[in-house]
Amino acid sequence: MATSDQVLVGTLVGIPFLAVFASVVVLWGWGVTWHDLVIGAVMYAVAVHGITVGYHRLFTHKSFKPARPLKIALALAGSLAVEGDPITWCADHRRHHQFSDRPGDPHSPWRFGTSVRALLKGMMWAHIGWTIKNEKTNQERYVPDLLADRDLQRVARWQPLIVLLSFAAPAVAGGLWGEGTWDAGAAWSAFFWAGLVRIGLLHHVTWSINSICHLSGARPFQTRDHSGNVWWLALLSGGESWHNLHHADPTSARHGVLRGQLDSSARLIWLFELVSWARDVRWPDQRRLAAKSVKPGD
Repeated sequence: MATSDQVLVGTLVGIPFLAVFASVVVLWGWGVTWHDLVIGAVMYAVAVHGITVGYHRLFTHKSFKPARPLKIALALAGSLAVEGDPITWCADHRRHHQFSDRPGDPHSPWRFGTSVRALLKGMMWAHIGWTIKNEKTNQERYVPDLLADRDLQRVARWQPLIVLLSFAAPAVAGGLWGEGTWDAGAAWSAFFWAGLVRIGLLHHVTWSINSICHLSGARPFQTRDHSGNVWWLALLSGGESWHNLHHADPTSARHGVLRGQLDSSARLIWLFELVSWARDVRWPDQRRLAAKSVKPGD
């Protein structure tokens, strides 16, 4: 990765990262308004499902076929997460699946070995280090289908504007939400909480799927890697933390397939299918699940 790219990625990753820690100080000193929480929750929900439903289950794994307006909307929503354009994101993720927890995986926590020290180093690499130092994935090899999609090419070109919007929209909403006059203090508060902290939190949740979910968690399904289910990340990740099933059956539109496993991304896809915005959805097959289930004694 070129030095200029490292600086850009470091800035977009580092500032929200620091904002998460700074939020403790700000919360202690000034607090957070319910306006900030509402704006942040809405922006978070849009962005996280843009990543989980759009970038991940649709563009990377082709779990369903969308109507064109839905495809574009999901690409734009995912871009609000400030995790890169859909083509770059999906190329990295397809490479991750090809080499999951083996040499070639761009963000495996097992990269440096199996000792405690190696795993601690690997976890930091999988969580954030790879975003700055990782070699670029060959897009012609891994995502030729996405490179041929003119809509996704346009969204990729619009990234600077979309990133600006992701930070600016909360500030504008906060500044205008009130008595109808501009409130600069409320705008700055919303920018911090619903902009910086929201993006920082979303980044940590996404990175936790790479790090925590490949080091711990239940493994009810057979996979060739260390992917596990981490229940306490399910709500914030939109169901992505049911990661063991995902690696056992990557094209499945639902990751939380067992009783009680919350998967809001799958519910959204179900709604899209219900109103005919999505078709050919690859829902879990019970026979396939049974075949991949870990049997007693395995």
